[in-house]
Amino acid sequence: MDPCFVPGRILLPEKSVPVSRWACLACDQFTSQPDYWEQAAALASGGPSALDIVLPEVYLDRADAPARIRAIHEAMERYRDEVLTRCVNGLVYVERTQTDGTVRQGLVGLIDLEQYDWRPGTHPAVRPTEGTVASRIPPRLAVRRGACLESPHILMLADDEGRTLVEPVAAQTARLPLLYEGELALGGGSIRGWAVEDPTLLAGVEAALAALGSQKAFDEKYPGAAGAPPMTLAVGDGNHSLATAKAFWEELKPTLPEEERTSHPARWCLAEVCNLHSDAIAFEPIHRVVFGVPGLQLLARLKEWCQAKGIGVDGPAAPGDQAITLVHGAWRRAVRLSGSPEPLAVGTVEAFLADYLKRNPACSVDYIHGEDAVAQLCEAGNTGVLLPPFEKGDLFRGVVLGGVLPRKTFSMGHARDKRYYLECRAIL
Repeated sequence: MDPCFVPGRILLPEKSVPVSRWACLACDQFTSQPDYWEQAAALASGGPSALDIVLPEVYLDRADAPARIRAIHEAMERYRDEVLTRCVNGLVYVERTQTDGTVRQGLVGLIDLEQYDWRPGTHPAVRPTEGTVASRIPPRLAVRRGACLESPHILMLADDEGRTLVEPVAAQTARLPLLYEGELALGGGSIRGWAVEDPTLLAGVEAALAALGSQKAFDEKYPGAAGAPPMTLAVGDGNHSLATAKAFWEELKPTLPEEERTSHPARWCLAEVCNLHSDAIAFEPIHRVVFGVPGLQLLARLKEWCQAKGIGVDGPAAPGDQAITLVHGAWRRAVRLSGSPEPLAVGTVEAFLADYLKRNPACSVDYIHGEDAVAQLCEAGNTGVLLPPFEKGDLFRGVVLGGVLPRKTFSMGHARDKRYYLECRAIL
């Protein structure tokens, strides 16, 4: 089978464009805090910026979204011709110094969308980690249709305890060409990137990936799934972005002659691959904020729902109990749930909120990174649901043995540690 992650032709802006102005944070962050994106736009004004070629999701459902998308496509055409003057034929090795000082290492390259599928019941080499909501794809697809460029915020994970994939490249930075370095805007830490074009290094990456995705390695790691199709990479961040790229490819593929389907650039999607076992990879729970309901009222509805489902609330402690906390202004209420059919607290909360929102359509929910951000949104008439930590060691095992996790189960680090758009690639 062909590799699921390969080198490609990666584009970068001319050296005169500073990283601090060009790079911008993943578009799916701060979706309830437009002031962040207003600050980002102010910092990016006056010069080329990746912010001009992405649509922050805070604006995704606004009436002016179509006009914004047209402007994005125009900027892509202009940047492709005038700004993205540098090219790497291979991979980009990235070191991201995060807000806590740790350094996240990764390799930027191409995911083969023929070896990825988000639909339940499929077992491709590249798999999502959370349930994909099909209704979230069309608005994002509107941005990708007509786009001549892509820039990645997708982070992929390899279960590489032996550190055979990314780390051997990291050891060679002294002899690799430095592509960029600089501070990231609005408290995002700093970043450096090197070109990886050496045939020996690229062959080493391919060999390591093949070993990680082999049937032998899969059966040894997951004896409970021995003989099933192996899994090589899992999506850490950007599930719906990768699903949108897949949807675009499946839409485009039938219009192409057979010979073009094996080489058309839209068959691949730019992403960064990291090692799950890196000390810099930390999983943070993604909390919920329910808009339009105060805390005591939501607590009462939660108790009623749990009683109807046979789930205990604050009863005698038992193994497997799930802990959540409701927040409303200065009010906080710890809640312990017992006997839920869902294995994780996030699954129980998702099931409750799905039922609650169906019965209360005037309310809405958003998915928030960080307890401080939750607190800011829960001052007036809104209630936060704080979720417990998620153990990263259970990620691959959970996906292999149990299928995808509930949507928005975890986040790789804090919001400002998400991937910044920086590298680009032509998809048409």
